[in-house]
Amino acid sequence: MERYESDAEGDGQDTPLLHQGRGDKVHRAPACCSSRYGLALLSSYGFFVVYALRVNLSVEMVDMLNNTHQSSANHSSSVCPAHASPARPKHNHTASVYDWDSETQGWILGSFFYGYILTQIPGGYLAGRFGPKWLMGFGILGTVVFTLLTPVAADLGASYLIAVRALEGIGEGVTFPAMYTMWAAWAPPLERSRLLTISYIGAQLGTVISLPLSGEICFYLDWTYVFYVFGFVGLVWFILWAFLVFDSPNTHPRISERERLYITTSLKNELSTSAGYIPWRAIVTSRPLWAIVVAHFSYNWTFYTLLTLLPTYMSDILGFSIQQNGMLSALPYMGCAVFAVLSGQFADYLRETRQCPTVTVRKSFSLVGMIGPAVFLVAAGYTGCNYTLAVTFLTISSSLGGVSASGFNINHLDIAPSYAGILLGITNTFATIPGMVGPVIARALTKQNTIEEWQTVFYIAAAINLLGASLYTLFGRGTVQPWAVHTSYSHGD
Repeated sequence: MERYESDAEGDGQDTPLLHQGRGDKVHRAPACCSSRYGLALLSSYGFFVVYALRVNLSVEMVDMLNNTHQSSANHSSSVCPAHASPARPKHNHTASVYDWDSETQGWILGSFFYGYILTQIPGGYLAGRFGPKWLMGFGILGTVVFTLLTPVAADLGASYLIAVRALEGIGEGVTFPAMYTMWAAWAPPLERSRLLTISYIGAQLGTVISLPLSGEICFYLDWTYVFYVFGFVGLVWFILWAFLVFDSPNTHPRISERERLYITTSLKNELSTSAGYIPWRAIVTSRPLWAIVVAHFSYNWTFYTLLTLLPTYMSDILGFSIQQNGMLSALPYMGCAVFAVLSGQFADYLRETRQCPTVTVRKSFSLVGMIGPAVFLVAAGYTGCNYTLAVTFLTISSSLGGVSASGFNINHLDIAPSYAGILLGITNTFATIPGMVGPVIARALTKQNTIEEWQTVFYIAAAINLLGASLYTLFGRGTVQPWAVHTSYSHGD
């Protein structure tokens, strides 16, 4: 089959692909107003909801506790001097507060991941068997419902809140495997980094927007309203998803014929022809897959440590108020979102122009996205009460982590696009473990809330990151594996 690949998208030139078996040339479909980029934007909105519902509790936790529920913004219990802040409005603060010790807080913050881990591999399997659209849709809808019930559960007791958070995790656990299955049918190989970084930037935006907005809602109203606001945002997404999204280009009623042919032709040599058959033995013994597992686990240890405990660090160590806390906690993820999008563009540019093989791109971006965060995370622990430097180093750490979005994070689609959802389910199962145990270990190590204790937490995260980056560099691969297709085809390796 004669095949021509295009240069960087947006150069105004359509380079033909020869459609196998028909002899007619299929031009690259424009990105503007296309169905595949529409899917990227709507899935980005979906991941915005996923992460907004996941992380808002980390800000509310500061406001749900008796020792932080004060009429003023002063935090006399913080290690560093408290920051001046406007007096908090006294009206409307009718929500309950609780006497949870640091160990209980750790279990509450980590409970989401106990449900989340259960549906990773089943999510990938079910998405491949029944289609990813409704699996992802109902998974997020279930999370929305339990989010709306969170204030009731908290009033009933910590154990009820832990149970509700675990049920939210079960709903969200299918989202990433389902979306990877969706992209296996929608993303042309040389547009993967672009499309997936657009899609998954929603996770970063969900964090960036929900953290400061949660802080503002807690400041002016109370913590219960946070769950109601983001729950409503999730309901709106589900309605749009139900009417506008379809499992594949061939089932989309409004896609242009040009785009449909472009997508299906570009994927013709990558998708398995043995529908319904899953080579489980080959999958679980695949060295490139286990390289992704180790990298994903390692990266998530740092990511989840910051995701769940950064507001606590901002409050207990740096002395920021609930209002300032959300805004400053969001800065690292804002940088992460920007770097993720830029790295996606650059990664696909390197692959399209044949300057770098896929495996080199994935490993290089993973190294930058894992070693960089480790270095600056450790450095942040030695800034003492230099607030500006501490926030700057934490922001740089998370920002560099965004580069890994074009590294190991989408390598599943390189090595086995037909089984990408299942592979993501496997790697994300292991990568969920840090979310389960990381907050518990971190809070157990920081009972006295000293800077030295937090340095230990940062050192552990950095060491795990370095280990993961090293092993992925040794064993990662960029080609479609023989067990994933009958005829393996390499794109840029």
